[in-house]
Amino acid sequence: MYKIELKNLTKVFGPQPLQGLKLLEDGQTKSEILDKTGMTVGVNKASLQIKTGETFVIMGLSGSGKSTLIRLVNRLIEPTSGEVLIDGENMTKMKTPELLETRRKKLGMVFQNFGLLPHRTILSNVAYGLEIQGINKEEREAKALKVIDDVGLKGYEASFPSELSGGMQQRVGIARALTNDTDILLMDEAFSALDPIIRKEMQNELMSLQSRLGKTILFITHDLDEALKLGDRIAIMKDGEIVQVGTAEQILENPANDYVADFVKDIDRSKILEASHVMKRPEVVMTHRDGPRMAVRKMEEVGASSIFVVGKENDFKGLLTIDDAIRAYKQEIPLKEVLIEDVISVHPSTSLNDLIEIAVDSKYPITVVEDGKLLGIISRVSILSGLVLGKEIDKETDTVIDKETDIVVEKEIDNDEVGAQ
Repeated sequence: MYKIELKNLTKVFGPQPLQGLKLLEDGQTKSEILDKTGMTVGVNKASLQIKTGETFVIMGLSGSGKSTLIRLVNRLIEPTSGEVLIDGENMTKMKTPELLETRRKKLGMVFQNFGLLPHRTILSNVAYGLEIQGINKEEREAKALKVIDDVGLKGYEASFPSELSGGMQQRVGIARALTNDTDILLMDEAFSALDPIIRKEMQNELMSLQSRLGKTILFITHDLDEALKLGDRIAIMKDGEIVQVGTAEQILENPANDYVADFVKDIDRSKILEASHVMKRPEVVMTHRDGPRMAVRKMEEVGASSIFVVGKENDFKGLLTIDDAIRAYKQEIPLKEVLIEDVISVHPSTSLNDLIEIAVDSKYPITVVEDGKLLGIISRVSILSGLVLGKEIDKETDTVIDKETDIVVEKEIDNDEVGAQ
């Protein structure tokens, strides 16, 4: 079961929305319906499935229908047709008491303009949702204080919204939504009113909170960089329709149409793609129990001059070169004494932008390690190919080739090939 599911969700604004709906069913476009009837198609047959714990971003320009869509999710706007399911329950069929209860218990909303009550303190603003639910003052303030601390506003409990910066006010808005302890956060252009530096800080803060809390987040933005940074998956909207859904990598690599391709053509891929996108599994590894003779045999089988060593739980131990393996065999030296342990390791979420700097100082391929376990390796040629659209790796020769001209862009150097096999 999905946390949020939208099925053919449609909204037509105007005096006769069912007439507009019929025209849509007959295949007429948003602009044709506007010209013919004066009615506006806000959302056109939107269908989405959002998983529990996912940060799902809906991105589009002004007028694309993204803000209408998020308001249809919690029925701040009534749909013309279609369904919204929350935990499998149909929101569109709920009576008012049940709808209000679902909003209070399951849906937290963070607005673009903060939506704070100016006459209330920060503590009172954050606890407001619990107050509406009838929670006693001591309990609601205790919960509010904890969340205020979580979002980095400890010490500002007695302040008023006007005394805080824009970024701090938005933290209050997020804290208020979190205090209700809802499973879902709906965020409509939550950071668009902030200046670029504060906006970036808030993006990082949201990612940090999400890693700890695991909420299901539906985030609306017109900023593609923001969408690619925050979204586990992204839906791109145009004229009320969803034109593509996918991960950042899927959208960058395979835009669904010219509209999406035009959107992503100037994106700095080094800030979007991560180590997990360009790593590859080593063709051969050895365990800590294998001896030097077995290590040499495994390297000979694949034509490699080094091998990665892991423990029985795939925990990364280090790198062994063929020269050191032969020396260990001839001189009867324990492998652990010739193992190279200072191999550079990165987390799978490390950006390509950071990997570029790391690769400069790395004699061997970079290892991708999470919780001590070896996930993959990255060579410099992998980083280069990940940065440039229209480039691909020739697996036979380890070269990066421009697909349009067939010109070799980069050849991997011998030292980097050593562990990349």
